[in-house]
Amino acid sequence: MDTQDQIALWDASNDASETVYSVTNDASRCVKCGLCIAFCPCNVLEANEEGYPLAAHIDNCVGCTTCAGNCPQRALTVECEGDATYDPFADEPRAEPIDSELHRHYAELERTIMDKLDLRWRPVAVSLIDKDELLPDVPMPSENLRFCQAMMAARRGASILMPPFRHSCPDGTSIFGMTGVPEKLATGEIYVLFHKVVNAEAAARMVRERPTLPPHSRRATYVAPLSKTVRKPEVVVFTGTPEQMMWLCMSMSYYSGHRFDFHASGFNSMCVEAVLYPLMKEEPNITFGCYGCRAATDIGEDMMFMGIPTDRLETVAQGLTELSLKAIPHSRMKIYVPPIM
Repeated sequence: MDTQDQIALWDASNDASETVYSVTNDASRCVKCGLCIAFCPCNVLEANEEGYPLAAHIDNCVGCTTCAGNCPQRALTVECEGDATYDPFADEPRAEPIDSELHRHYAELERTIMDKLDLRWRPVAVSLIDKDELLPDVPMPSENLRFCQAMMAARRGASILMPPFRHSCPDGTSIFGMTGVPEKLATGEIYVLFHKVVNAEAAARMVRERPTLPPHSRRATYVAPLSKTVRKPEVVVFTGTPEQMMWLCMSMSYYSGHRFDFHASGFNSMCVEAVLYPLMKEEPNITFGCYGCRAATDIGEDMMFMGIPTDRLETVAQGLTELSLKAIPHSRMKIYVPPIM
């Protein structure tokens, strides 16, 4: 059978976004190992009579490319063939932006925090748009992205609105309450396949212990540099070194002496640990990154993240201003290190 005939094309009429994916298998390279079928989180693929992968449920495909990434022969390719300019919300009224005074305030907070910490990357304002809320007037990306990829683009200056059909990670959309969760993710099966946990019991516990928002309670994610956001964000996420994260902690403890209880695991770093914990607990949280975040973005090995509820930013800026008078420069000068003779 010709390889092009083995893989179906998604019928665009089944999806309001008109996003169309095709999966192509190179039969000359394929060894019929079945890894692409096993690793697909959305059960898109099945084996045909000859043992080659068949996209039997292409309408489930979100373009995550997990199947292609786990093909040892690189025989599979996933491509988006839809209309990148199509916007199903084109005729929908958009939300009014925040007022100019609040916009200036966020810009000043960004400048202060970046200056006092010598941050390289801009803090990212994160908004989870409620199902009944108007969308902000922000462009959607022309291709699907993982949430962590959108975050890395936002730290460089991009503003990105992503309804669920623009997300390429079904884990993220289900965690954020935009969709249901595929069975392989709900049971943790795919985590065992990735050798991230020892067995199904450990995987199920990890999934059970992570917070999620109710399915279909949110309609989009919106990320932007803090100084550019057009909506009051729920959480602001900082990217930096462990030393910079330390000062962020100390800025919030400066006036109270409070110690924080952080929740980190290495799983679902950006969506769960950097965003949902701060949002739901109304407390800051650190995260070291996760497999997906580090495999799918350019984040450096020396970088980590902290999510802070937006209402804490004023305290952060004030605390860092005080710490920058003496504590930060003295620490960075290594004033207690004996001179090398």
